[in-house]
Amino acid sequence: EVAVKEPRVPEHLGESGRNNVHERMKREALAAARIVHPSVVTIHDVVFEDGRPWIVMELVSGRSLGDRLQEGTLDPREAARIGLAVLDALDAVHAETILHRDVKPDNILLGSGDRVVLTDFGIAYVEGEQRLTETGAFVGSPEYISPERVLGREPGAASDLWSLGVVLYAAVEGVSPFRRSHTPGTLQAVLDSEPHVLSPQRSGGLGPLVMQLLRKDPAQRPPAAEVRRALRQIAAPPPPPVPTIPVHHDAVDGVTGWRRWLLPPAFHGNRPAQFAVVGGVLAVALALVLILVNPFQGEEPPEGWLVRTETEVLSANVAVPGDYKRDEGDEADMVTYADPSGVFEITFWHRVAEAADESPGADAKARRADYEKGGENTTSMEDAVVKDHGLTYQGRAATEMDTEYTPYGATEDDPVRYRFLELLIPGEKKTDPYWHVRVKTPAAGQARTDGAAIFDEVKAHFKIRGS
Repeated sequence: EVAVKEPRVPEHLGESGRNNVHERMKREALAAARIVHPSVVTIHDVVFEDGRPWIVMELVSGRSLGDRLQEGTLDPREAARIGLAVLDALDAVHAETILHRDVKPDNILLGSGDRVVLTDFGIAYVEGEQRLTETGAFVGSPEYISPERVLGREPGAASDLWSLGVVLYAAVEGVSPFRRSHTPGTLQAVLDSEPHVLSPQRSGGLGPLVMQLLRKDPAQRPPAAEVRRALRQIAAPPPPPVPTIPVHHDAVDGVTGWRRWLLPPAFHGNRPAQFAVVGGVLAVALALVLILVNPFQGEEPPEGWLVRTETEVLSANVAVPGDYKRDEGDEADMVTYADPSGVFEITFWHRVAEAADESPGADAKARRADYEKGGENTTSMEDAVVKDHGLTYQGRAATEMDTEYTPYGATEDDPVRYRFLELLIPGEKKTDPYWHVRVKTPAAGQARTDGAAIFDEVKAHFKIRGS
C-alpha cells in the first residue's frame, strides 16, 4: 500500500510561477527519494497528471504525534526517544542538502514497533525566494517556524533544530511556547518572546536542552551532535535497582527483628527503654506521615512563588509565580501579573460597583449574561460557556466562575479557546469595594491543567487585609 499526496501551490502564482514551483517540487521529491532511513518516509515516485505533481510515498500505519498530544503530555524519556528519531531523520535529510522546514507534531508519525517517521519535508508547501512578508507563501506552521525564517533570512539546519526544540517543549508542557490567538501575534512571539522556563518536574533533563534549541540566534543553538548526546542520555532507561541485603530476624541479647536494627546496643537488654525509644520514633514517624499526606497544609506558597503585598491597590496580599511580570495598567484599582511566555495571566481587581457602572461587578448572574453577550463592549469573546457556584471564602459569601470562550473575530479554522477561572468576593455592604481574581489560561491540553493549578494556588494564598 502507498499514500498519494498532491502538494499545494499558492493560488496567487501565475502559470510561469506554478510551472517553476512544480519543477522545484519534482527536483526536491526526487532528492528526497534518495534518502533511505527508517525515520524518513520513503518517497517512491513523482507523477504528473494534467501538469500537476502527485507524490507517491510510503503509507505509515499509526497516528501522528499531534494526535497523541491531544491525550496529554509525554514523560521526558519518551519525548527524548521521539526527538532522537526525528534528529536522526533530519541528519539524513540535511545530508542531501534538503531542509524539512515544517517539523511539527502533525508531521511526526508514530508507527508500530516504536517506529518514529518524519514526513512532509519541504514538499507539501512551497517557500518562494522572496521575503516572507512579500509573498506569505512560507513553509510551515507559524508557531514552529524559526526567527530567521520569519525575517525572511536564509534558513539552515539550525532552523529545523529550532522547530525540533518547539516540538519537544510542546511534548512535555502541552502547549507551544509561541502560540497566540492569531498568526501575526504568533510570529511576533517567535521573534520577541522568551519561552517560559520548563518545569523540572515535567521536563526532567530536557529543560536546559530545549531552552538552548530555542535561542533566537541560530549560531547560538547547539549542533546536532551535542543535541544527540543529550537526547540519548535522557532517553536511556533508568539503571536497575540496587539489590538489597535480606535482614535475618535472629535474636541478639533479647532483641529481635526490627528492634535490633532500630535500637542502639545499650538498649538491647532493657525492654522499658526499648518501648520508650520506639514510642518516640513512632510519634515522629506519624508526624512525618501527616506532613507527607498534606504537604500544603501550611501558609507557604509553592516553591518559586512570591508573596506580594498589594496594600495600596488591592488591600490584600497575593501569591504569584516569581518570574511573572507586574503591570498596573491604566486603571488604579487593578493589577496584572503576566507569564513571560504569554500563556497565563493573573489579574486582580478591587473596585466599587457603582449603579452607573456597566461592569457586572461581583454579581455572578450579571457577569454570566455579560460574557454570553460577548464580554466587554460585546466584542471580546464569542461562544462563551459559563459555569459558576457559590462558596464561603474567608468568611464571605463568594462565587467561583469557569468560562471557556473563543476570542472575538478569530479567523482560524480551528481557533484557540481560552478559559477564565474567576473568584468574585463582594464587600460586606453593597457599596463596599469587591474583589475580583481572574486567571486566564488556554482551554485545552496540559496548559488547561496547569492553569487550574495556578488558580487553586492563587485562591489559596489570596489574603484580604483584616480577614
